[in-house]
Amino acid sequence: MITLKRAKVKGIKRKRPGYIEAVVDVEGNNQRAICYSSLIGEVQPGDDVIINATAVDLGLGTGGYHFVLWNLMKESIKSQGSGHIMKLRYTPMQIKCLAIEENDSLHHETLKEVSSIEGMPVIIGALHSQLPAATVTIKELMPQVKIAYVMTDGAALPLALSELVAKLKDSDVIDTTITVGHAFGGDIEAINVFSGLAAAKYAAGADIAVVCMGPGIVGSGTKLGFTGIEQGQVINAVNGLEGVAIAIPRISFVDKRERHLGISHHTITALMVAAVSPAIVTLPEMDEEKEKIVDGQVSREGLDTMHTIKKINAGITLGALRSRGILPTTMGRTIDEEPEFFMAAGAAGIYAVWVIGESVVQRHRGDAVCEGVLDGERNGICSC
Repeated sequence: MITLKRAKVKGIKRKRPGYIEAVVDVEGNNQRAICYSSLIGEVQPGDDVIINATAVDLGLGTGGYHFVLWNLMKESIKSQGSGHIMKLRYTPMQIKCLAIEENDSLHHETLKEVSSIEGMPVIIGALHSQLPAATVTIKELMPQVKIAYVMTDGAALPLALSELVAKLKDSDVIDTTITVGHAFGGDIEAINVFSGLAAAKYAAGADIAVVCMGPGIVGSGTKLGFTGIEQGQVINAVNGLEGVAIAIPRISFVDKRERHLGISHHTITALMVAAVSPAIVTLPEMDEEKEKIVDGQVSREGLDTMHTIKKINAGITLGALRSRGILPTTMGRTIDEEPEFFMAAGAAGIYAVWVIGESVVQRHRGDAVCEGVLDGERNGICSC
């Protein structure tokens, strides 16, 4: 069930708000441990702590860390802040937060009767590593656009775990973070993805929202047993709220697993089983051989009968990531090793900028805006 051990903090490797990465002595071995300081406070060298060692003992790929549960140097911790909504409910680590929907929230009245996001484009990913390419491309094309990142609870629950989000926030790429369900630590806490999207529109004032899980997707090798299937569920939520659903396909030509070649079977399942309403699915322009593989999958699986497929020149994406020094990886592979994976996310960003169209373009007329967005044909393809 759970493996708990006593350890001693030997040093601190790095810190950022809400997150401490420590080196701890566990049974005579120095190992890594993460402390979420927003949950249990600070730790420092010399502290005796209790760690959750379950994932490390199992040797899980996403479990290369222990997690600090309690600092034995403290007698108690008192919860700070307001709010009455519990996350991690009915677990030993349940926490309270001020959810944006509750009566004490400044936005309660605004959100009380909301049932539409009025055509706001929502980019929906299945992997956390798709987030940077989509958001950086948007800001490259139209820097003044406001972006809200809605993090679901399909993977990591603490937003503080994501170094990518920290970089994107520090670089002013993401304007607001929203954690929904049992995910926590965003600028805004929301009860579910529906109210999280409403918060993005009406509380954060976002022009575009990007929804995807945090780091650490769960998979099993079965058709249905992966947390990325939520992509289809989020498509349904966006359509129910009268938004524009833009789905990022997971694409690879390097992954040695045949089921992930071209468009991943995960994407096909999310779009054709979990989604019961249509989305825009953005494909990057690729070389002829790769396009042939992907086009065959689209036709064979009937993706184009359920969804609208848009092929987009997303060459701008890789350069934009490099110029900002934001270099994500997917399954350990770089933007140079898996360019199509990241360009698919960038293509979704390009399409979202096109969707917001004249309303935002007029608002930012005279600012630095990509000419391909202003002057290109209204077919979702930027000519940058």
